[in-house]
Amino acid sequence: MAEEKKKKNQLNIELPEEIAEGIYSNLAIISHSNSEFVVDFVRILPNVPKAKVKSRIILTPQHAKRLLKALNDNVKKFEAQNGPIKEPDHPAMPPMSFNTPKAQA
Repeated sequence: MAEEKKKKNQLNIELPEEIAEGIYSNLAIISHSNSEFVVDFVRILPNVPKAKVKSRIILTPQHAKRLLKALNDNVKKFEAQNGPIKEPDHPAMPPMSFNTPKAQA
């Protein structure tokens, strides 16, 4: 009986191949209203003046708070295994130049 109840509470999650590859982002922009949080994941490329939003996630406030707690827990676990994550002196904006040569045609 307990085993049947356990099976009913399990969630089967499918991860399609194109989603499993992931999307790289080096900037997140977070905004909110009274009913939702919006997280835009942006990719900034060197020497490209226009950045693109690569993915947008919309969350309820309750889910945003659960996500915050889960991220905090995972960062603590990561740092326990790998040491502190170093933050830049000016974390407001990522560097717009990656010290790469400018593109030439």
